[in-house]
Amino acid sequence: MTEASTILSDMNDRTREVFRLVVEQYLSSGDPVGSRTLTRTLTEKVSAATVRNVMQDLEYLGLLDSPHISAGRVPTQLGLRMFVDSLLEIGSVAPEDQEKIDATMGGNDPDVSTLLDQVGAALSGITRGASLVLAPKREAPIRHIEFVSLAPDRALVVLVFADGQVENRIFTPPPGQTPSSMREAANFLNALAEGRTLTDLRRSIAKEIAQRRQEIDVLARDLVESGIALWENAGESSERLLVRGRSNLIEGVSDASEIDRIRSLFDDLERKRDIAEFLGLAETGEGVRIFIGSENKLFSLSGSSLVVSPYMNADRKIIGAVGVIGPTRLNYGRIVPIVDYTAQLVGRLVSDRGKG
Repeated sequence: MTEASTILSDMNDRTREVFRLVVEQYLSSGDPVGSRTLTRTLTEKVSAATVRNVMQDLEYLGLLDSPHISAGRVPTQLGLRMFVDSLLEIGSVAPEDQEKIDATMGGNDPDVSTLLDQVGAALSGITRGASLVLAPKREAPIRHIEFVSLAPDRALVVLVFADGQVENRIFTPPPGQTPSSMREAANFLNALAEGRTLTDLRRSIAKEIAQRRQEIDVLARDLVESGIALWENAGESSERLLVRGRSNLIEGVSDASEIDRIRSLFDDLERKRDIAEFLGLAETGEGVRIFIGSENKLFSLSGSSLVVSPYMNADRKIIGAVGVIGPTRLNYGRIVPIVDYTAQLVGRLVSDRGKG
């Protein structure tokens, strides 16, 4: 049993109800909640002084905080976590929200990225947060690899996949490369790559180079290793991550500290590669996950929450993730089912187009 659940189990009914109401009203309004407000909504009719005593106890337990001496209380990160884990009532997706999400799935565009971009735009519009959609990795087998010299310090690597897709990436080759070393590197890779995905090739390439060192000269070997590093580090993660709705996060915000928080979050969102790595956490387990404030190092400074769910292909393999990011004062009860519903639809969309 966690610390939060132990605290909750030790509460009496009145304390539990006061705590729940404070969090719900804070999530609804964003304002500190005072004792007089609570006396009007509590099931049990008690005085404001009694409610204040209960709130002081909750503050002592680390579940509530008072931003100003005379103000009401707001939930702490621990309080929000306890509420989300134990008291949150998850609603169903509203028909109008479901209709907007469904509408993005009806296009015939064969480009999955375009469709996922539309999904992200709809998700950010519905939730009024920023949406994050992690597209599937390209896992089609490789048909052909080629290196093309563009200048002494620039080269192009061309990857042709079995499904007909082509990727071109420009990079700086190791010094001294010649047309023959480029052909040799391409021949070496093509002999290994046939029928393998890019992920499979990455896993085996270092071992193959070590075992077949005599078959490839130093220049070609340097080029092969440089090419593999390019595919690993050329920003694939950020290319896979689609972020929409940043502007939603600053609407109606006037408090200076809140603006600083959002500015910090914008900086985080610019480092999309880091976020893609973080979203990889969602790929380790099924279901919606909620990360609040400093529970993750990436968003700790901006004090933001992320609701994220993986999506799966037809083989029930996790291939990407869908999420919404915003202030810790998210309407979790509404957003969790929206994210869950969207992730399931995206999984079907991607599977139908054979990209998973």
